[in-house]
Amino acid sequence: MVRKRRTELPGGGESSESQETGGGRGGAQRPPAQQQQQQSPPGGGRGWGPQRGGYGGRGGGGRMPPQTYYGGPPEYQQGRGGQQYQRGGPPPQRRGGVAVGRGPGAPAGGPSRPAGPPAPELHQAMQAPYQATVTPQPVPYGSPAGTYVEAGSSSQSPEPTPSEVTEQIQQLGIQSEAASSQAMQPASSKSMRFPLRPGKGSSGTKCVVKANHFFAELPDKDLHQYDVSITPEVTSRGVNRAVMEQLVKLYRESHLGRRLPAYDGRKSLYTAGPLPFVSKEFRIILLDEEDGPGGARREREFKVVIKLAARADLHHLGMFLQGRQADAPQEALQVLDIVLRELPTSRYCPVGRSFYSPDLGRRQPLGEGLESWRGFYQSIRPTQMGLSLNIDMSSTAFIEPLPVIDFVTQLLNRDVSARPLSDADRVKIKKALRGVKVEVTHRGNMRRKYRISGLTSQATRELTFPVDERGTMKSVVEYFQETYGFVIQHTQWPCLQVGNQQRPNYLPMEVCKIVEGQRYSKRLNERQITALLKVTCQRPHEREYDILQTVHHNAYAEDPYAKEFGIKISEKLAQVEARILPAPWLRYHDSGREKDCLPQVGQWNMMNKRMVNGGTVNNWICINFARNVQDSLARSFCHELAQMCITSGMAVNPEPLLPVVGGRPDQVERILKARFHDVMTKLQPHGKDLDLLIVILPDNNGSLYGDLKRICETDLGIVSQCLIGLPIIFGADVTHPHPGEDSSPSIAAVVASQDWPEVTKYAGLVCAQAHRQELIQDLYKTWQDPVRGPMTGGMIKELLISFRRATGQKPQRIIFYRDGVSEGQFYQVLLYELDAIRKACASLEPNYQPPVTFVVVQKRHHTRLFANNHNDRHAVDRSGNILPGTVVDSKICHPTEFDFYLCSHAGIQGTSRPAHYHVLWDENKFNADALQSLTNNLCYTYARCTRSVSIVPPAYYAHLAAFRARFYMEPETSDSGSMASGAAAGRGAGPGPRNTRVPGANAAVRPLPQLRENVKRVMFYC
Repeated sequence: MVRKRRTELPGGGESSESQETGGGRGGAQRPPAQQQQQQSPPGGGRGWGPQRGGYGGRGGGGRMPPQTYYGGPPEYQQGRGGQQYQRGGPPPQRRGGVAVGRGPGAPAGGPSRPAGPPAPELHQAMQAPYQATVTPQPVPYGSPAGTYVEAGSSSQSPEPTPSEVTEQIQQLGIQSEAASSQAMQPASSKSMRFPLRPGKGSSGTKCVVKANHFFAELPDKDLHQYDVSITPEVTSRGVNRAVMEQLVKLYRESHLGRRLPAYDGRKSLYTAGPLPFVSKEFRIILLDEEDGPGGARREREFKVVIKLAARADLHHLGMFLQGRQADAPQEALQVLDIVLRELPTSRYCPVGRSFYSPDLGRRQPLGEGLESWRGFYQSIRPTQMGLSLNIDMSSTAFIEPLPVIDFVTQLLNRDVSARPLSDADRVKIKKALRGVKVEVTHRGNMRRKYRISGLTSQATRELTFPVDERGTMKSVVEYFQETYGFVIQHTQWPCLQVGNQQRPNYLPMEVCKIVEGQRYSKRLNERQITALLKVTCQRPHEREYDILQTVHHNAYAEDPYAKEFGIKISEKLAQVEARILPAPWLRYHDSGREKDCLPQVGQWNMMNKRMVNGGTVNNWICINFARNVQDSLARSFCHELAQMCITSGMAVNPEPLLPVVGGRPDQVERILKARFHDVMTKLQPHGKDLDLLIVILPDNNGSLYGDLKRICETDLGIVSQCLIGLPIIFGADVTHPHPGEDSSPSIAAVVASQDWPEVTKYAGLVCAQAHRQELIQDLYKTWQDPVRGPMTGGMIKELLISFRRATGQKPQRIIFYRDGVSEGQFYQVLLYELDAIRKACASLEPNYQPPVTFVVVQKRHHTRLFANNHNDRHAVDRSGNILPGTVVDSKICHPTEFDFYLCSHAGIQGTSRPAHYHVLWDENKFNADALQSLTNNLCYTYARCTRSVSIVPPAYYAHLAAFRARFYMEPETSDSGSMASGAAAGRGAGPGPRNTRVPGANAAVRPLPQLRENVKRVMFYC
């Protein structure tokens, strides 16, 4: 049978980055200057204070529509009517941190703002007339308390002190009502402009780094775009390209004016100059790759119509690069990108913006029938230095081109002929092979290709099919014996199904071989991820060398398409001016031998230090699920852990409430619930709770970790730890299901700081939303209460109320770090989510509109920074990477907008990836130094480790919270599902959660199970 062939491969991410590790540390103490802030009386402020039934925007709580939020104290959740905190104090927190000594923020107090419109749409909040910079004067170490100076080179800026950071913060205060004004925010992206760069930063030690960007000379050509129509229409880009390749080969000299066009594989063709026609039709004949019956190859005829569509204007691209035009001309950039992709597309296997080939590096086995291919990423980008070509090394997983029998043997990791396939085996095989292309091997040179749609439910020996119109049936075994002389050996196995249900086509596994060059787009297991990371992990100097070799091998100067269009690519890495921001001083408790410390190369330790605001753990127990850890060793470990916590400033009972107990991992739920019953029998008469459960896990714990977190945090209410202007700072992220999971919901998470100036405690809320929906649906929402009428709520409102409860004041500024947004989604996300923030604020008080700064945090990019001299020990850390605090806001950054690259962490292994921060909205009017310093300093407050981390902690916490919530959803193991562990829809326990829908979607999202109230009050996701 003849079938259309799909040669395009599914897209996806590549693995190219090392991971960070973490431990734990404690909290920070508020400086004396912050302790004299005015406290608002409880109950005041239209929905800000305690009210009967909750906190609402209409003088009280109402019944929320059922939606689960994780992390907010019960009294902040409308209609829950939970217990109130005693004496109006903040909720207890188990996490602490350290106070950082630098970084602008918002004031603790300050004048109120003038009234605005009572029900704003998207409108501009008031601008505070200030520049958030303070230049502290150096003072000798040992001067009066609270003063610090830098230890090191005099060329650097002086180190800020805790008192100076308070002074800096207060510079951010809202100044005077007269100086403020309001302007309506644009209602659409057409009239909206991202903030212009407010000058470049100057603080820190200046240095030069190299970036994997290569200068591209803008061509001086007259570019034309043509629409392409191919009939009969095919979905495969590979077939389309084969048709156009044949057309150019036949007609370039005679009909195309000797032009060499660039083709996008779909509907568009581009030329450097006009073709000698406006519209023309061609007839193209292609030969099938496979032999037909009798050895002849089948011919396929296509009609191709090429019609002039438009001219691509490079003049506006030049204007944009010079900063004289606001919008990037995407069409012109797309043309140049397609031109530079033409040659590698014909040579290699394209996946997204990357190209892979077994010829670009040795294949590495990943296990279970997969192997890694090496390749490179390529993208043309507008930057301050003009056009640049971003080149980076990459690796990803491909399916090994094995006989299907061998693939299944590797997949199941056993001799498949030893025993029949179980139902679980069949499900695993079906999920792994669905959509994979195979070629038959039993017909000589006729290697016809098919795409697998599933497995037969019956064994091969039981399968029959009609062989004529009369319905005469013949078995598959007989057919292969009589037609091809092929004796099927594995008759007990199912066949591959390559047809549809109406017209099934059965192929025995042993006559099929997997076609080479198919990227594996489904989720990798832990062993495969580890193997892939080993392949991709390169020291900076090795990665730099490979990038340069790739550019040399690509030989852009000899590329016929680049020459045709006049594009010239430099073969030298861009040299970029950078600065190394100073690390902040970290303040610890005065009772420790060391009251403060200055991190060295992005890290420090807890020796001789005691945490500020250390947590309290009175009642704890330990369960040991690791069979190789004896209970005596577990008891010794717990005792030492308790002593270390006490030494570090925590109030911890040195003895567990009950003796350490061991258990089997497959009985986790039974053991947890039995032990919890024993604990509560002992504690409940005294009105006490279990504060902490310590769990010792085996090395390969599979789904045990997720099961344990789900049971503890949603069923039992146990916090567990597994061992292996006054601003509010938000972090937000949306995590999507793994590839291949077609119906699982996306998880949105928002966290917000709950203290100032320490900024170490965060409350977090999580909810499920429609599959792959990037916009956070429940930032703000309204509903109709049958008794109270219109009601408002949502994640932003809950967190603002929680902040007010914890600090006694409402936030006067909002800084919103948003993770996981691609450049193509910037306008959409900003318009939707900024509108939600505005409405949430207005729902608390009609005139409450604190200025907002909205910053996108990007890690999934391919810019890498290298030391200018890898042998200079003063320019690199121990891993050979650039020093933590290195910031770049010139040359490779956006021509006009406010963005920067910041490498805030020390490398551990591989090449560090700097975070890219892009400011989409800035009513706080940060200058470059202020926002870069704030962001860098926040990276030293991460609760899990005594290291600075690679992205700003609120964004990190939001990611952790969203990832944790996926554990609360039980895995689906049915044959019909395509989901892996931890990715099914929620369990729906308890009242409250509502079904969320994305506009236009028909399927409701099953809600997440609710967290227990005592778990919500702590940073449970850490």
